[in-house]
Amino acid sequence: MTLAPSEFILNEDGSIYHLHLLPHQIAQTIITVGDPDRVDTVTQHFDSIECSVQKREFKTTTGVYQGKRITVISTGIGTDNIDIVLNELDALVNIDFKTQMLKPEHTALQIIRLGTSGSIQKDIPVDAVLLSEKALGFDALLHFYQSKTVRDQDLEQAFVAHTNWNPEKSIPYAVSASASLLKHFKTEAHYTGITATNVGFYGPQGRQLRLKTEDSALNNKLETFEHKGERITNLEMETSGIYGLSTLLGHQALSVNAILANRATGVFSKNPANTVNQMIIAALDRIALL
Repeated sequence: MTLAPSEFILNEDGSIYHLHLLPHQIAQTIITVGDPDRVDTVTQHFDSIECSVQKREFKTTTGVYQGKRITVISTGIGTDNIDIVLNELDALVNIDFKTQMLKPEHTALQIIRLGTSGSIQKDIPVDAVLLSEKALGFDALLHFYQSKTVRDQDLEQAFVAHTNWNPEKSIPYAVSASASLLKHFKTEAHYTGITATNVGFYGPQGRQLRLKTEDSALNNKLETFEHKGERITNLEMETSGIYGLSTLLGHQALSVNAILANRATGVFSKNPANTVNQMIIAALDRIALL
């Protein structure tokens, strides 16, 4: 079946609508970062650059690091942008741009998020690196897709009960990381846990400047939640969307987090740029071995 032009939207040059990319411009191994400026922070370590394209907040550079072809793309902030990025990356490898039909053979991408995050546990210090074993999404993104088969509904229900979750909010959803990517990246130096993905940086993450939050005890509820030996370790704004859509689309995904703040102790990193750069270098070395 040919996809309708209103659903599969291409630009005049044949590139995918938002990302402005052509299929040959991306690798099967993708690094996502939030900040467009961080794309260059990653690719400065590459041995060579093949191409670079930018439209809006979406900056994409493809190159080679230690013999490995890698694409780095900025997503901007939030799971609404992840919906665009993940669907369009998938289209680049699994839709024939000439016939506008699905390809008969599926191509799986490896998607590694290199991002920043805040710990909510006192024993996870700033400047640590944390791998997200699971993501718990407080956004509504995955509820717009047929997603029950990929979600940990037992974890979801336990969390809702523990927090007395306000039904006016979106029901949280839980999705696991790629087991193979987690195993490949994990070392004794890494922390692991459940990453909570929220829909904002201030109120949704319990920060109060001039506005009072609906649940002033939310972060404490997150900190004290435990389910089958698992606990929520950190807060950020993209991982649940990446895990959810990657799993549904048949891709592998892992979120690697540089812990820049500890919300439980009120501490912020004294050298965040160095922490992020060290995370990037270590991740690139692991990616080169995939």
